[in-house]
Amino acid sequence: MTTNTTIRTLASCFFMAMALFSSAQNNVAEEVAWVVGDEPIFKSDIEEQYVQMQYERQSIDGNPYCVIPEQMAIDKLFLHQAKIDTVDVQSSSVMREVDSRVNYFIANLGSKEKVEEYFHTTMPQLREKLADMFHDQYSIQEVQRNLTKNVKATPADVRKYYTALPKDSLPYIPLQVEVQIVSINPVIPQQEIDEVKSRLREYAQRITNGETEFSTMAILYSEDQSTAVYGGETGFQSRSMLLPEYATAAFNLNDKKKVSNIVETDDGFHIIQLIEKRGDRINTRHILLRPKVSDKDLTAAIQILDSVKNDISDGKMTFELAAQYISQDKDSHNNNGIMLNEKTHSNRFEMADLPAEVGKIVDKMEVGDISQPFVMVNPKTRREQVAIVKLAKRIPGHKADLAEDYQTLKGMYEAHKKAQIIDDWVKEKQRTTYVYIEDNWRNCDFKYNWLNK
Repeated sequence: MTTNTTIRTLASCFFMAMALFSSAQNNVAEEVAWVVGDEPIFKSDIEEQYVQMQYERQSIDGNPYCVIPEQMAIDKLFLHQAKIDTVDVQSSSVMREVDSRVNYFIANLGSKEKVEEYFHTTMPQLREKLADMFHDQYSIQEVQRNLTKNVKATPADVRKYYTALPKDSLPYIPLQVEVQIVSINPVIPQQEIDEVKSRLREYAQRITNGETEFSTMAILYSEDQSTAVYGGETGFQSRSMLLPEYATAAFNLNDKKKVSNIVETDDGFHIIQLIEKRGDRINTRHILLRPKVSDKDLTAAIQILDSVKNDISDGKMTFELAAQYISQDKDSHNNNGIMLNEKTHSNRFEMADLPAEVGKIVDKMEVGDISQPFVMVNPKTRREQVAIVKLAKRIPGHKADLAEDYQTLKGMYEAHKKAQIIDDWVKEKQRTTYVYIEDNWRNCDFKYNWLNK
């Protein structure tokens, strides 16, 4: 299992790994299999990971009781380095992943109650565990990024790499598209923002006066669906796992009966109540309200882009000029409106990588077509916006070709070089780190030399 595999494993391991909650309730003493630095790897950790991988039908190259603990040991090396480097993980990224995973569980198991029953835990505890796991995932990624940030491929490097690849090893490139976009972000009326703040002040006053409980108001009114059903409880979070403005307000709370002032974050507006502080972690309740774009303003934006589309069709302007002078899409308006795939850092998208609303429309378009205006949710701000798109290019699926797929091959070469750097780093790190492996776990053909360093 490679170091890259650990990212895929962490990203997909939550269904069965959450059984750790139930094992934590077991009074049987844990058996330590490995120790890396001062961090133990328990037999139960390995067993749970193995069960999860079987559930996910992941292939394991070798004896799972050798491969899995070795990969866990490698993870601990990276996490230790993350502490040394004081890696800063964006809390918003972690919480988006948590929300996505919780919603996935609910969709697959049927309800929040069934999720709690399946994992033998409460939803706040589940969210806390997920946040820890995603925080570790992002920490490992950041350490690896820092190690490999100077890797750059020249055209000569890519050409040499491509020439050396056996022809039957060339990757298959699925259907891809290049899409241009012009978008308008309707301004949220100040009246709507004032209304949201007024409602939150009213909730806070009723709670402070003892008329109702914070948890009751959260259940009734909070727009954070993942926490509302549990009275707005977030579970224990470290400061880095919370949105910065939320963290500042939450950690300044000391009285459990008081409610914070209104706090604005990228998610919307919150009021917060302290439940408990535990070292550098905090458990809070919150009520979230998000100001809405009015139907009137959405309709006005649609009419503007409808006129823009007609002007382009009539030859009065080009799509590129519209993108430059009208579009409010910060990532594309200086690039002729061409959308950037943040996953690959290229202009090309596989259909599944496009925003859902864009992909649904582009799928039915021909090259050169311009869509009717439509409403979509900005994936960064989570607010509604109005857009038109143009299908600039469609590239059918094919075997990788140097001329057509230079960026893909460049990415493959750079990934190869990065893997070499990470491999060398792991060898050096494990050589200088204390590692102890119990006798029953030593009879393995490890990738790295853990036993005779």
